Amino acid sequence: MTTRAKRGFGIPARRLNLLASTSTISPVPKTYRSALHDPHWLEAMRSEFDAFKQNDTWELVPRPPSCNVVLGKWLFRHKFHADGSLARYKARWVCRGFSQQPGIDYDETFSPVVKPSTIRAVLSIATSSHWPIHQLDVKNAFLHGTLTETVYCQQPQGFEDPSFPDHVCLLKKSLYGLKQAPRAWFSRFATYIQTLGFLPSKSDSSLFTYHSDNATAYLLLYVDDIILTCSSTTFLNSLIASLRSEFSMTDLGALHHFLGITVTRSSAGLFLSQRQYLSDLIDRASMTDCHIARTPVDTGNKLDSSGNPVSDPAFYRSLAGALQYATLTRPDIAYAVQQACLFMHDPRDPHLALVKRIIRYLKGTLHLGLHINTSSPTSLTAYS
Repeated sequence: MTTRAKRGFGIPARRLNLLASTSTISPVPKTYRSALHDPHWLEAMRSEFDAFKQNDTWELVPRPPSCNVVLGKWLFRHKFHADGSLARYKARWVCRGFSQQPGIDYDETFSPVVKPSTIRAVLSIATSSHWPIHQLDVKNAFLHGTLTETVYCQQPQGFEDPSFPDHVCLLKKSLYGLKQAPRAWFSRFATYIQTLGFLPSKSDSSLFTYHSDNATAYLLLYVDDIILTCSSTTFLNSLIASLRSEFSMTDLGALHHFLGITVTRSSAGLFLSQRQYLSDLIDRASMTDCHIARTPVDTGNKLDSSGNPVSDPAFYRSLAGALQYATLTRPDIAYAVQQACLFMHDPRDPHLALVKRIIRYLKGTLHLGLHINTSSPTSLTAYS
């Protein structure tokens, strides 16, 4: 029997959406050659190259015989605001550290990382004392580090000197990607901040404290991100002015977004949320359509080393590490994440099931975070 639907009657006509708009954001280029033809990325590359010249990062010299020349490449990425809107195009010329040779162009290396407990403690003290909290961003932080080793690097691709195309860069300052770059930048910053009266903390090398009869200040440094709080607004402004006179940095104002954490301040205190970070984690795990779990762990089953090995151990470790960072504002998953991290050396299917359960729990509780009250320096609430 031929019905009206089978003959095509009664079916709404499909109309083309003529109002669809294309994105104005230039995609991340795959090569530096394609970036040179895009005005947005070309401007970002010029800004990076101008920073090198302004900072006197290197001098061009003829290539010495039998010397090790460190290779480099351009990296491109979009920088977004906390709400997901585009902030700027970021182009960075980085060295390929794997082409360095130990004992020849690098020696000691390390990268200081601020502890999550230190962040919570400093923010708790500042909130309970009603101190202003500012964040600063150091522009091209690693370029401020002074090298003690002799390092040669190739000229940035697309910006070679036409008069000396075969010359190489004798580095005076460190570059991103060099094995000693974090050490050189941290050493430079720590030396200067101590001239202002700050003292490094013995428990956390990324924390610097200042105490006097007139003011108290705390400074947290994480690579190129700085959190600064002070008991005196006048002293805070003078500190920011001193830092900006020594380093090229931007005062981003009151603390609102750092290290993937959104900070909201109110009369009740601070609310720290990693909602966007967790949303990206759920998407990376391909679990955007998963069912929600009510708890992060199944207390009825105890994990052991039984079960089949996971097909991709590196992916398991990546997810477990990301969840470990999420405990900064989500202490309610700390135990479950700790259990998952116990088996990172040899993950099995039951361990992966636990990681997925934690992610399913987070999907249903994205609105939760860490609330720091104003009542006392130790008033930390698990979530609000």
